[in-house]
Amino acid sequence: MSAKLFNDKESVQSLLEFLRVHSHMGKNMMLNEKIQDLGTLQSSLRMAEKYLSMLAPDTSYAEFEQKFQEIGMIQLLLDLLQAPESSTLETFLGKIPRVFNVVIFTPHGYFAQDNVLGYPDTGGQVVYILDQVRALENEMLLRIKQQGLDITPRILIITRLLPDAVGTTCGQRVEKVYGTKYSDILRVPFRTEEGIVRKWISRFEVWPYLETFTEDVATEIIQELQCKPDLIIGNYSDGNIVASLLAHKLDVTQCTIAHALELTKYPDSDINWKKLDDKYHFSCQFTADLFAMNRTDFIITSTFQEIAGSKDTVGQYESHTAFSLPGLYRVVNGIDAFDPKFNIVSPGADMTIYFPYMEEKRRLKHFHSEIEELLYSPVENKEHLCVLKDSSKPILFTMARLDRVKNLTGLVEWYGKNAKLRELVNLVVVGGDRRKESKDLEEQAEMKKMYGLIDTYKLNGQFRWISSQMNRVRNGELYRYISFGLTVVEAMTCGLPTFATCNGGPAEIIVHGKSGFHIDPYKGDQATGILVDFFEKCKVDPGHWDEISQGGLKRIQEKYTWKIYSERLLNLSGVYGFWKHLSKLDCREKNRYLEMFYSLMYRKQVQTVPLAVDE
Repeated sequence: MSAKLFNDKESVQSLLEFLRVHSHMGKNMMLNEKIQDLGTLQSSLRMAEKYLSMLAPDTSYAEFEQKFQEIGMIQLLLDLLQAPESSTLETFLGKIPRVFNVVIFTPHGYFAQDNVLGYPDTGGQVVYILDQVRALENEMLLRIKQQGLDITPRILIITRLLPDAVGTTCGQRVEKVYGTKYSDILRVPFRTEEGIVRKWISRFEVWPYLETFTEDVATEIIQELQCKPDLIIGNYSDGNIVASLLAHKLDVTQCTIAHALELTKYPDSDINWKKLDDKYHFSCQFTADLFAMNRTDFIITSTFQEIAGSKDTVGQYESHTAFSLPGLYRVVNGIDAFDPKFNIVSPGADMTIYFPYMEEKRRLKHFHSEIEELLYSPVENKEHLCVLKDSSKPILFTMARLDRVKNLTGLVEWYGKNAKLRELVNLVVVGGDRRKESKDLEEQAEMKKMYGLIDTYKLNGQFRWISSQMNRVRNGELYRYISFGLTVVEAMTCGLPTFATCNGGPAEIIVHGKSGFHIDPYKGDQATGILVDFFEKCKVDPGHWDEISQGGLKRIQEKYTWKIYSERLLNLSGVYGFWKHLSKLDCREKNRYLEMFYSLMYRKQVQTVPLAVDE
């Protein structure tokens, strides 16, 4: 972008035009009508610089407001015009007041703030988005204050309204996001010619509803905001294609977040798509992913691994460079993993909930009796199965959705096979919900497998299986109470020595042996050996625990906080918003191709997905 913009003096004209047209609610934000050319702009900036340098540091804004409005602003812009460089351009574009209204899409699943975790298709993504919204609102408010503006920001999380809300708030049209002033969940129902769809639909079966959903959402958003948004963020495959359609319709900057791409989660799912399509409809999903990742203005991932993998593995996005759906189409240039649109913006953990266990004054000790009951009660029921006979042993702990990819049953099997590990620690697994019958086929299969492992390895006495826990605040104290964890960022934020897969994102989050440990999920004996080695070292030298704990906390503070995330995301929005303005004509051919691909391929595959039938 800098090479294109700073090629010669005339090239900077694009920046001037951008500043002249940049407005909010019809009001120019950067330049007044007196500045029509670069010469006038440079002259005004020099006057502003000279005037400001003569002011005393304690001068009130009111004293120079009128004069300052007449002569314009900005040191950064003057530097760009006189001695342009890319870092100055990035800083300048990040400071332009651009993002006041944000729309975030997550159509599938039960999306709410209470009593939904553990439902099918509803897990870490819900937590991620809610934490993201709180961090973004705080950063937007801070920037608006620093920019001296009197503007009220809005963030809307757009999800599906579920008339059959099964005891949740998913049937409520608007819901305020806890801990925010200006952020809401806005729910819009799926609709067909027969009317509103009442029941929950799996994420694999939402495709026939999304185009109508997009049109309905466009109307609702304009009604709520009274203007079009400044930034649209998509989440997961369905949210990203809806975001792509709406961003194109409204000509708004779009950000894509995959969270997961099924092409890498299910081996050979491209080659065997015909066998899997009745159940998973991968032909729709892979086509939607290709469309969204090429149409979007920029993409963010938590780690580099998601983009381009490692020397031994293929990245999630990189896997879409070339693949084949035999009999449907073959991809030869699906995505360039080194395209400038890719960015690493790592999320954090909610630090009001997840904080180090050694901060005694903040500890939520009123939960301790409930946690003790949850972990050590001798009674078995639908909330907890099996008992822990020796409460003096450390606990190896994990909390996640009970699906095949999370592989909680794999961890249980490793533990069951390793006598030394069973001697050193108890194992506690939080996942799945035995209190109700699951509608998810994968979860049903994993539950059946878990029951079998308990019997096969006679785990009762050393193992506790707890149903999914909905209270996030108590879950934070649960981590600290146990003081050991397998859920990466949250565990490290609580100061817990953490073990995680050597593949994918955790390989970057953890520095092996310093801020945690990598284990290979395909080598159970090696993984349990690393666990045994750690606990044996801790028995001999308790300081080893503290060393790994402090290393994890340091790593989190340096790279994995929501403050860093929100600053980076808003800066990128400014950069790519300008790039969208600068390169509009360059995208014409690509956009025409994508429109053809959408109409002739995506729509055709959507027609193969049957509509849900309400009972």
